[in-house]
Amino acid sequence: MTDPAAGTPTSPPPSPWDRGRPARAHVAPARAPLSRQRVVEAAFTVLDRQGLDGLSMRQVAAELGVAVSALYAHVSSKDDLLELMYTRLFDGAELPAPDPERWQEQVRNYARSGRRRLRSHRDMARISMAHVPFTTELLPHVEALLAVFRTSGLPDRIAAMAGDLISTYIDGFVLEEGMWQDRAAGQGGDDASLARPDWRAMADEMRNYFASLPADDFPHLRALAGLIVSDSSDERFDIGLEIILRGLASYLPDSAASVGPDAG
Repeated sequence: MTDPAAGTPTSPPPSPWDRGRPARAHVAPARAPLSRQRVVEAAFTVLDRQGLDGLSMRQVAAELGVAVSALYAHVSSKDDLLELMYTRLFDGAELPAPDPERWQEQVRNYARSGRRRLRSHRDMARISMAHVPFTTELLPHVEALLAVFRTSGLPDRIAAMAGDLISTYIDGFVLEEGMWQDRAAGQGGDDASLARPDWRAMADEMRNYFASLPADDFPHLRALAGLIVSDSSDERFDIGLEIILRGLASYLPDSAASVGPDAG
């Protein structure tokens, strides 16, 4: 038989032999097998939703719909999971060949991309500060950064410390951004995606306050009232980075010729 309207065969009625059989159970689609990659992805989902303080193996297991014990076939502990999450941030990151003529530009690019990586997930700056980057996967990135510093002509002692200095600056800056982000979310801010969502209003208040201070007691705060607070986190980050780069450049043999572009 066919459906005259659609011209397609219609479903036949149940046969006498089918009527006594129980209805066929709905077969759920096969679940993707658990893997280390899926565990890490689920951990990022929990982290973005609940923050580092709310990230637990139990929450990750619940996100995946499995027992907590199933996770331990792929990660040995929560610390192991956090290390895997941090390492995952570097997937696809480029390792530039050191160029002595462009070393400051290369460090700027490294720092800006590092900030973007940490900001891609909530509380990653806290995770970064708790994990040294000397794993097998991350050693090439450390080596590449040190190569940029050494081939620039910086003394070995300064080159050895510069990588840690830059990383600490990035971690600390993004950590502060995350604190403002959480504060805005806790206050029901409408634009919690920005690093400092309520900063412009607060910046104006701070400028006005500094400008109102007694000139005899606070001459420098008054003089710098319009400059001491920036509206832009990007601007603050770049100026801080420029201060660090100029300090490093002062250690080069020909330091007068090593200073980068004017930071304003």
